[in-house]
Amino acid sequence: MRLGLQLPSFTYPGGAEAIRGTLVEVAQAAEAAGFASLWVMDHWFQLPEESGWGGPEEPMLEAYTTLGFLAGATDRISLGPLVVGVHFRHPGALVKQATTLDVLAGPGRTWFGVGAGWYAREAHGLGFPFPDRRERFDRLEETLRIARAMFAGDRSRFDGRHYQLAEPINVPAPLSRPRPRILVGGNGPRRTMDLVARYGDACNILNPNPGESRRLVDTIHRICDETGRDRAEIETTVLLDTDLRRGRMRPVDLVERARTQAVEGIDHMIINLPDVHRVEQLAVLGRDVVPELARIEAPLVV
Repeated sequence: MRLGLQLPSFTYPGGAEAIRGTLVEVAQAAEAAGFASLWVMDHWFQLPEESGWGGPEEPMLEAYTTLGFLAGATDRISLGPLVVGVHFRHPGALVKQATTLDVLAGPGRTWFGVGAGWYAREAHGLGFPFPDRRERFDRLEETLRIARAMFAGDRSRFDGRHYQLAEPINVPAPLSRPRPRILVGGNGPRRTMDLVARYGDACNILNPNPGESRRLVDTIHRICDETGRDRAEIETTVLLDTDLRRGRMRPVDLVERARTQAVEGIDHMIINLPDVHRVEQLAVLGRDVVPELARIEAPLVV
């Protein structure tokens, strides 16, 4: 199993002036510790107060600008948004942003993470469209179709219900082969898992309940079987909130969570840390957790 790190908060000691230096320190510490991936949320307001991250008055950075900065601060760790809200950007612009990141980061390093979105307050607050859930999923499917075509260099006109692209030119093409890895985020057992199986290279399941990962992975596999797709083409990832502050969790607890998720079919575990600016804990994870996760066998395909 591989270990990834998401950066959901930019509330660091020293305020806004300290964000730049802290991000460099965290990204380089994660890479040195052996983390496989580094992610940022695609939000414009910090998550609501009940989420535990502080609410809209706390700092939030734009995702692709931040990812470009992190690409320049690192050499190997893979990078991506977890996940882009489909209603924030026109697909043509979004694919161009993702391709630019891929070219500048270097081949094999980027993820194209996308989902239907949910945070109505930020959309209404900044004037983004926020259609109903069904339409957002329809837009997500069209975005996935456009992304796969543009990443592949297909310039055919696209005439969808929501998007029309007369000339989807994307030059330069991505350096990653066959494309930046397309990840679809969400826990929906019907539409989300269907989109993963049909268009994605990976899924991301958010803070699953016991047994939920297994059920969703099985759903993806069933759809793959029905459509003739190889199950092994899809990487299974999970995002887990963790807290290694004194008296809460220990590195060994994280290893046990990884073992549980592996049994449920997960092969890439991504974590949040509320005080990630304390980079010494990343070194501890690199010493005590990353090697243990590497020994966890890939889940059996059943």
